[in-house]
Amino acid sequence: MESLSDFLSISPKMSVSDQVVRLLYRFVRPDKPTEAPVYDRHRARVEYFVRRLEPIHFVLPAFPAKSPNLTKVLGPLPDLGEQLALGSLESLCEYVSYFHPPGARVTICSDGHVFGDVVGVCDQTVTEYRALLSQTAKNMNLDSLELYGLDDAFGGSDYPALRKVLEAEYAPSIDKVRASVRTDESARTLFNGIHRFMFEDAVGTSGGHGSRTSLRNKTKETALHTISRSQAWSSVIAERFPRAVRLSIHPQPPNSDKIGVRLLASQDEWLTPWHGVVLDDGAKRSLVKRWQAEEFKALLVWRDGRPSHFVGPHLSA
Repeated sequence: MESLSDFLSISPKMSVSDQVVRLLYRFVRPDKPTEAPVYDRHRARVEYFVRRLEPIHFVLPAFPAKSPNLTKVLGPLPDLGEQLALGSLESLCEYVSYFHPPGARVTICSDGHVFGDVVGVCDQTVTEYRALLSQTAKNMNLDSLELYGLDDAFGGSDYPALRKVLEAEYAPSIDKVRASVRTDESARTLFNGIHRFMFEDAVGTSGGHGSRTSLRNKTKETALHTISRSQAWSSVIAERFPRAVRLSIHPQPPNSDKIGVRLLASQDEWLTPWHGVVLDDGAKRSLVKRWQAEEFKALLVWRDGRPSHFVGPHLSA
């Protein structure tokens, strides 16, 4: 089998599509090569745009809203974590341009309105998060990125009504999701990762009400509903963007139609800017949870009147 270093190497003798796909796997989460059949599937999607001399179109469900758990994040609005993650996506498009001059574009399918009510984030908070995220991308001149949400898919801003349409027309039943978690290893891995975040958020926002056992059981149902809504949103994205190369912020199994990408460095492969904070130790910037940065005695930095990130130059000494 091809070694990881060989798999990630890019040769001028390769086709443009091969070069681009191997580039994508340098961003992969976790950092492992995939099996050939799936590699070929991704290459075919890339080839569609290469042959037409068009920007390669990526779609990424991500950037929903900040976790409501203030032991993990700095507040409800985007901070340095989102800025760096957006910049990472723009850099990906720039890297693609080296091999494919028309470049690439990323449609960020913001999913906060899809399941915000399930995870305890109100629609107004999601709207404010997305508005500032859009402004941040504009201020940073990230011309390869665009946002797409539930309102873009179905029209209007009556989000409870839009979610009813989403569930009725696209969502698998909770029983079906539960059955897949029991029988499919990749579904179980996804459930465990999401359940961990749901449980952390419940503990961090419960104010001491309810036992950990009751919170754990309650958040199992929350995780199942979140997965059902996410799968519904994924179906909408596939319907609206059938030719696009599918990206994900979650680790993906080898047989997935999606490529799981890492937006920022972190020891936790599931951690994202909306579930953590940036810690700058003077040598690198990485994601941690807020309580970890505080435990490290890092300093909270404010920018534009809002908390932005932590610095801890003593940590890299």
